[in-house]
Amino acid sequence: MIRFLTRRLGYMALTLLLVSVVSFVIIQAAPGDYAEIYAAKKAATGAVITQADIEAMRVELGLDQPVYVQYVRWMWNALHGDFGMSWAWKRPVGEVIAERLPVTLAIAFATLLFMYAVSIPVGIYSAVRRYSVGDYAFSILGYVGLAIPNFLLALVLLYWSQQYLGQSVGGLYSPAFENAPWSWGKFVDLMAHLVVPVIVLGTSGTAFLTRAMRAAVLDELDRMYVLSARASGLSPMQVLLRYPVRTALNPIASTLGWRLTYVISGAPIVGFVLALPDTGPLFLNALLNQDMMLAGAMIFIYCALTIIGTFVSDVLLVLLDPRIRLE
Repeated sequence: MIRFLTRRLGYMALTLLLVSVVSFVIIQAAPGDYAEIYAAKKAATGAVITQADIEAMRVELGLDQPVYVQYVRWMWNALHGDFGMSWAWKRPVGEVIAERLPVTLAIAFATLLFMYAVSIPVGIYSAVRRYSVGDYAFSILGYVGLAIPNFLLALVLLYWSQQYLGQSVGGLYSPAFENAPWSWGKFVDLMAHLVVPVIVLGTSGTAFLTRAMRAAVLDELDRMYVLSARASGLSPMQVLLRYPVRTALNPIASTLGWRLTYVISGAPIVGFVLALPDTGPLFLNALLNQDMMLAGAMIFIYCALTIIGTFVSDVLLVLLDPRIRLE
């Protein structure tokens, strides 16, 4: 087990390094740079910005250097915990991200908990009661959940709540708690406002995992080892949970890494629609403004979360099924 963990940690570090290189090159490949975008915005307000001013800004920000020099400098500082200064915010990148990352992680992990807590029991029920009314009902809901984009579902919920309830479901805090210090009341208010983002981000994922769990359990129910367990005198519930369900959890556990990526990647648009104070809108603005320090740091963090999620999936697979040996 220690050998496996050590090897996986080495793969994680190498993958993170390669992804950071590709991400930095992609950000740099966009036409123009931060200096040109800043000059264009200033010119739109009537300010006079000369080409000499633009070149001076490039030199000050290090944009006159080759891409590989900019990357090496950024990566070296990042390894020492310094992601540089955000050009748009005029503040350290770490401070800007730290203000919103906890909210993003809270939404992401709450969404993952919602998806697995709902999909696993529903998938088991649909497999055991296949072709029943409940199975058909969950199947229809699953197809609808897969078909509806999360941003469209967010817009529908916003309209419905405003039209029929007379209140908005946007944001994560009530006006009275937005700038208030942390307290039990603010925590309860946050939990109440988390419901809508979690449902919006988790609907399609829950539908997919439900179908996957149903198929996995159905594939195991008629195997010989399950029939033998039934013949040994175990209760139907013991047989179900001890054998087919445990084996069926393997493909579900393997989805944890990319499900985390799915939740985070869907957060920017949903964050804009629901006015959430998370890293989604911050990331989109960094890309639009070509704030490479901020965008690069956020891609680095997103990739790290994805790799950690995949690592946790591999460990869960080994713990769930000792027959699996990752050599």
